[in-house]
Amino acid sequence: MSSNMAMSMDSPEKVVTRREFVARLVPAGTPVKIPVGTEAQITQALGGSYSILIQGNLFRVDDQDADAIGKQSQVRQFEARQDGSVDEEQVWEALKSCYDPEIPVNIVDLGLIYECHIERNDARQNIVRIKMTLTAPGCGMGPVLVSDVENKVRQVPNVDDVDVELVFDPPWDRNMLSETAKLQLGMY
Repeated sequence: MSSNMAMSMDSPEKVVTRREFVARLVPAGTPVKIPVGTEAQITQALGGSYSILIQGNLFRVDDQDADAIGKQSQVRQFEARQDGSVDEEQVWEALKSCYDPEIPVNIVDLGLIYECHIERNDARQNIVRIKMTLTAPGCGMGPVLVSDVENKVRQVPNVDDVDVELVFDPPWDRNMLSETAKLQLGMY
């Protein structure tokens, strides 16, 4: 696997959990305690998060719990700008490392990011403001994806705060997929 884990699993990898941890049930987003010694299959390993299948249920495992399934953390390291500004390309790179646990395409190529801009406030803080949506308004993974966006964008040097607004206007549809996403999903 590549160092940034930017790949989907062609055939599930079988693992046994090495410690207890909390994963999120997909698509509800409900936190579930996974005990040590649980047999699972990794079905998706993208952007430092994992989708695992346990007894017919799909769970999302965050990067900080990668060791529980025998993987290493994939926290992205960015080079800081000396002038204290935020590199917008790094922000977009961070966003492209966020994945829906059921779809092997990043949220940028899925068309879920409607706006992203960087502001510098009067206190000289760099704030990244993002408007994003979900593929389905009632998706229980919404708060999980928002948190993933916030956490990954905060890893970009010189970012002082991240403000993510979840919006549903306009509603997401398949026409918002990038050409890359359409190819990945076989929609051509």
